[in-house]
Amino acid sequence: MATFKTLDNLTNITGKRVLVRVDLNVPVKDGKVTDTTRIERVAPTILELSGKGAKVILLAHFGRPKDGPSPDLSLSLIVPAVEEVLDHAVLFASDCVHAPAADAIAKMNNGDILLLENTRFHKEEEKNDAAFTKALADLGDIYVNDAFSAAHRAHASTEGLAKHLPAYAGRTMQAELEALEKGLGSPARPVVAIVGGAKVSTKIDLLMNLVKKVDALVIGGGMANTFLAARGTNVGKSLCEHDLADTAKQIMIEAATSGCAIVLPEDGVIAREFKAGADNEVVSINSIPADAMVLDVGPKSVEAVKAWIGRATTLVWNGPLGAFEITPFDAATVAAAKYAAECTKAGKLTSVAGGGDTVSALNHAGVADEFTYVSTAGGAFLEWMEGKILPGVAVLQAAK
Repeated sequence: MATFKTLDNLTNITGKRVLVRVDLNVPVKDGKVTDTTRIERVAPTILELSGKGAKVILLAHFGRPKDGPSPDLSLSLIVPAVEEVLDHAVLFASDCVHAPAADAIAKMNNGDILLLENTRFHKEEEKNDAAFTKALADLGDIYVNDAFSAAHRAHASTEGLAKHLPAYAGRTMQAELEALEKGLGSPARPVVAIVGGAKVSTKIDLLMNLVKKVDALVIGGGMANTFLAARGTNVGKSLCEHDLADTAKQIMIEAATSGCAIVLPEDGVIAREFKAGADNEVVSINSIPADAMVLDVGPKSVEAVKAWIGRATTLVWNGPLGAFEITPFDAATVAAAKYAAECTKAGKLTSVAGGGDTVSALNHAGVADEFTYVSTAGGAFLEWMEGKILPGVAVLQAAK
């Protein structure tokens, strides 16, 4: 793994202006933050820098502004939640560049924390515009990126700044990169990947990359039906992308060539309607009625998944095994997640998971805190799993 500088390399920063890219793109309802997870993730970096006497200047985006500043996408809405999580006063500037930002920074005392307005209120942010990047860089002495979730974007605040200022990874970025290195970079083998979710079409690159890197690939969720159908199995009315049969076959061929076992369901929990508590039964995967759909993998399949987890030293997980949002079709995901957590707690397994539905599923199972690392990064986590270069990471690794 390419090396990168962390906060451990930062010394004598009292009075230094530190620009910290963070992810504060949190859900807000009726003007209040409803989930502070992302704020909690970046709190250690912010408080460490503040505690060392730096002037901490936070850069972040919020939502997807289309035509410049918008009151409902102002980061001023986030300030109370950030103050509550940090237990520290947070100043606010009405712009991320120009006089409002410069004037607010000039008034800062050592240890102060200042949040600048939404970087995406300027179209130049997403264009990584040279003049805009320079204007941001002029506000600071040091750049710290603690927003892995935005590292797949080559924006001014996520990639451009690292070319103008001494660049370091924050604690969350550091933890994420170290966990991902353990997951797929230089993992302890055997490595098992669990990939679920609705559609193969959204994860073709991911599956193609994984079969070359892992020892076994467990496929669940709706996408398993596409692989089963490609193999000649009648999947009834189950969610299935029949037009991707050739793609599924190619992935299975690539897996065989690479020595990766493809693990598909042996049985399934079927129902005739998609709703909580629907009448259901367990059938062999080769006996799915024409008028039914598979909404979860069955108990035999769960035992097979647990057996693979039990053999593994490293587990990478993205996507649920069934329609976990509605009972009883959450059973397989919950059982497998709890077993993975059990193996992790016993010191037998390094477990790395990520992706929106995955985080929700692990929280639903009550085991998110028991995995080695759970990424909240979404798109960046998926692109990393696909083997893509993340600009915000690459520029940190290249920084001198």
